[in-house]
Amino acid sequence: MRALQLVEDRKLELADVPPPPPPGAGEVTLRVNVVSLNHIDVWGWRGMAFAKRKMPLVIGAEASAEVEQIGPGVAGLLPGQLVSIYGARTCGLCTNCRAKRDNLCEHVSGVHGFHLDGFAQEKINMPARLLVPAPPGVSDIAAALAPVTFGTVEHMLFDNAKLHPGETILVHAGGSGIGSAAIQLAKQTGCTVITTVGSDDKIDKAKALGADHVINYRSDRFEGVVRKLTKKKGVDVVFEHVGADTWAGSMLCMKRGGRLVTCGSTSGVSTTINLMHLFQQQLKLLGSFGCRMENMADALEKFASGSVKPVIDTEVSFENLDAALQRMEGRDVFGKIILRVA
Repeated sequence: MRALQLVEDRKLELADVPPPPPPGAGEVTLRVNVVSLNHIDVWGWRGMAFAKRKMPLVIGAEASAEVEQIGPGVAGLLPGQLVSIYGARTCGLCTNCRAKRDNLCEHVSGVHGFHLDGFAQEKINMPARLLVPAPPGVSDIAAALAPVTFGTVEHMLFDNAKLHPGETILVHAGGSGIGSAAIQLAKQTGCTVITTVGSDDKIDKAKALGADHVINYRSDRFEGVVRKLTKKKGVDVVFEHVGADTWAGSMLCMKRGGRLVTCGSTSGVSTTINLMHLFQQQLKLLGSFGCRMENMADALEKFASGSVKPVIDTEVSFENLDAALQRMEGRDVFGKIILRVA
């Protein structure tokens, strides 16, 4: 079967590899439909793994698949069923796993596509406990966006930032995959949404998703515009994932007692903080990584109801994935780049 492997930093090869063996106890064999690209794929492609890994490594951290074969002891799944795949290989046994705090697993063995072989291959065996069935009417593309794109945002906005109706939120990089998801989820909640984009051609697209105000951060200082829009009051929540380039401005955008939730650092992992501003304004800084499987289920239900939708920039083949990763690295996309496997 075909698999897309990272053989060295910034070098991908399409390989012919053996198919997986029959599923063992508690496992299912999946036929992968769609892989959704994320910045974690760009980090891995650059060589930013932050942990030991062996190459060649199959890439792809977010995907949907159809159940092909069921192993002994598996209940609740049927052949042909569409599922979303949880991308971290958790233990399923620790206190956090048992409490459904999956992304705080004490013995996680890695992230697929980053430390472990990922989903850019035609078939893979996975523990059934790491699969979330898609409700009727959900497409394979939508199901592929639940584990990282929408699941991450669900966890950031609702588990961590505790976003409420009527609040004002600043969403950075509204044209990114998680940015486009955050606009929709915040607007659906009943919030006023301000977002930043990197070019004028993304402004109308962001407004079409529900953004009330869109700022081109390349032509305007976003923190100044946000202060003006909020009559110098500031926003309740900042949705941050850009990192060093936007951090200082984000801190200035929050109202007294505001919350900043962050899951990324694409522009740099280190920054400085004005501690006096932090404690005088009683700001809350919240780190967020991945999601719980319940966040995936919530996202899938919203896809099924039609209250949110996938935002797709490009669909690519195995052969064009190198160029797609370069486009992502250059921030030239609006929405998601997806790889159609089956």
